[in-house]
Amino acid sequence: MVGSAILRKLKQEGYTNLVLRTSKELDLRNQNAVNDFFEAEKPEVVIIAAAKVGGILANNTYRAEFIYDNLMIEANTIHASYKNSVNKLIFLGSSCIYPKLAPQPMKEEYLLSGYLEYTNEPYAVAKIAGIKLCENYYKQYGCNFYTLTPCNLYGPNDDFRPEFSHVIPGLIYKFWDAATRMLPAVVIMGNGEQRREFMYVDDLANAVLFSMENIDAEDLYKNNLVHLNIGVGHDVSIKELAELIKEITGFKGLINYDDEGLVGMERKLVDPTRIESLGWKAKVEIKEGLQLTFRWFTDHLKESIVK
Repeated sequence: MVGSAILRKLKQEGYTNLVLRTSKELDLRNQNAVNDFFEAEKPEVVIIAAAKVGGILANNTYRAEFIYDNLMIEANTIHASYKNSVNKLIFLGSSCIYPKLAPQPMKEEYLLSGYLEYTNEPYAVAKIAGIKLCENYYKQYGCNFYTLTPCNLYGPNDDFRPEFSHVIPGLIYKFWDAATRMLPAVVIMGNGEQRREFMYVDDLANAVLFSMENIDAEDLYKNNLVHLNIGVGHDVSIKELAELIKEITGFKGLINYDDEGLVGMERKLVDPTRIESLGWKAKVEIKEGLQLTFRWFTDHLKESIVK
């Protein structure tokens, strides 16, 4: 989802010298394969959008895979970028890096100020390691490497399979399936009061391009920052989100909540003030983004739910 959005944006802005590999063509967990790729291609700019990702169920189930795969992907890619003199590297983090009880909205300096939410701790630890790799390759070697930390993302090419999906694609699938089969109700984990911030993936792609063209690592580290938040600056409750998706998908039944289900943090909202002060701001409102995402889902139904 993220990589394809960044690629669309780069092509839209006239970038043509793009070096791409699918995960089947290049396993970023394989250090030798990554080193061979970098030595052959010598990229000038690297954007690390690759990651092992999933929703709360996948994070809590495949804990070893989530920490191992992500550690290997980022360590191999960042080290190969250093060895091959990459001019700029942007690593994409995740808002789950913040402590479970962090004040809201979460500022960049709250990183490592408390313990993590248990359900996604392995993924969060891996992402924190990536942030620290970028920071310390800058401090030791002067590498122009830094991290952008987006809030929850959604949009075209998301993973809509129930066992792997994040909250928005999971709910879109659930409501679409219920509407299609004319089920009487949809059940959602938690009580619906949890609040989350959601950003349409094309807004993140705009932020990545803006950062690539306007921000260097020194701009962060000289101000004692190790990463920059990317977000919309406001959140919605899961109940509000569910009602929007119910309307968009045309589901006519009831919404029931399961208080016993996994819910994660009660609230997760990042503070995007710093990047907004530099000239970037998210543009796509949640209802518009959900409509675009549902349209993509129905237009690509087979590939959306069978991967």
